[in-house]
Amino acid sequence: MIVMKFGGTSVGNADAIKNLGKIVKNQLDKTPIIVVSAVSKVTDLLIETARLAAAGKDITDNLKSLNMKHTAIMSELNLDLPAVNSLLSEVDDEFNEIKKTKNLNAETLDLVQSFGERISANIVAAYLESIGAKARQYNAYELGMITNSNFGEAEINTDTPKEINKKIKQILKSSAHVPVITGFIAKDKNGRITTLGRGGSDYSAAIIGAAIDAEEIQIWTDVSGVYSADPRIVKNARKIEKISFAECSELAYFGAKVLHPKTILPAMNKNIPVKVLNTFEAENSGTQILSDMKKSEETVKALTCKKNITLININSTRMLFAYGFLARVFYVFDKYNISVDMISTSEVSVSLTVESNNDTKNSSVEKAMEELNQIATTNIVKDKAIVCVVGAGLKNEIGIAGKIFTLMGKHNIHVEMISQGASEINISFVVENEDAEKAVKLLHEEFIS
Repeated sequence: MIVMKFGGTSVGNADAIKNLGKIVKNQLDKTPIIVVSAVSKVTDLLIETARLAAAGKDITDNLKSLNMKHTAIMSELNLDLPAVNSLLSEVDDEFNEIKKTKNLNAETLDLVQSFGERISANIVAAYLESIGAKARQYNAYELGMITNSNFGEAEINTDTPKEINKKIKQILKSSAHVPVITGFIAKDKNGRITTLGRGGSDYSAAIIGAAIDAEEIQIWTDVSGVYSADPRIVKNARKIEKISFAECSELAYFGAKVLHPKTILPAMNKNIPVKVLNTFEAENSGTQILSDMKKSEETVKALTCKKNITLININSTRMLFAYGFLARVFYVFDKYNISVDMISTSEVSVSLTVESNNDTKNSSVEKAMEELNQIATTNIVKDKAIVCVVGAGLKNEIGIAGKIFTLMGKHNIHVEMISQGASEINISFVVENEDAEKAVKLLHEEFIS
């Protein structure tokens, strides 16, 4: 068995779905399990429409756009799907209810977002059926994808993999058809729809792949694999044929857009290879992500940057030689559900970085700082970026840090914080937002090009 996950661009229009159909038919002998995202841009449209409705604004154009996106695809694929029409009508009703009550909470937003995957899975299953590949649509929660009630970024329950394994094996045993499963969405134990966070369809695929002990997990997208840098930043970025789970995890966490940061964890735990492939260039071999690899010849394998982060400095001379300072600091961050990217410490001070990409996170940081100000002096600096240098060869290369920071100094790029040692394959540092891409280009030219 293999798991094939198709992202938003891979189901973004009729032609993309036709490509998907050819790819799936070519691998029917491997017993594929399909996981799909919503049609490209639909999740954003659903969120925008919900917020406009809650604000009491006109949503007519948004509803029209949502309907036209899906009906156009069905028309071009010669599909007549009452189930999709019913879902479109249902989400229209949900938006009108939001507009009426002017109430939009995290639970309702998850419900609204779920319609994207539920609709696309119906369309993909029907198209596969129409071209002779027997298929059936399933909502992930029907197959045991049960999570906690952390709406917006839910985590699966401990018994979820076992339940998924049982349900999928029952399906494959009883009927020889291809399951087409909704990515991104699940339900909590009370039957309320939850989501796994943006990009969660990748995570869904990895959870399912690990649960059924898949031979391989394929992530089909609109790029031909993992690159040495973002091709939009570095024009001569090179495709990486093979990369380790550890290297890919670092890249994903620090800004690489190919994979959701959590995607590879379930696969890593089960030692299942992951391939990143291009739906529009199916003949391309893509990038293979492996649990372990022999040391590569390259010192630096890839570079990435993560913009719009916040640097927080926490200083307290009162805590000199006192036990528990770090424990108190991280208790506060845990209390407000704030994830820390990088950290550097001394006896009386801590510098760390957090994301600052939405109002909710910014509000949580402000509350955390109010509490920390009771034991320390805090300073917040926004509009920073993390530059991440990744490669299994870093741990054995003498003087690599010196080369990196000499290069930064030579080109007048101010480095405010450095993290090295926690990971043997990663050197990360903080610069100004405006210097991040320049730093990536310089490092790529120095170590990779």
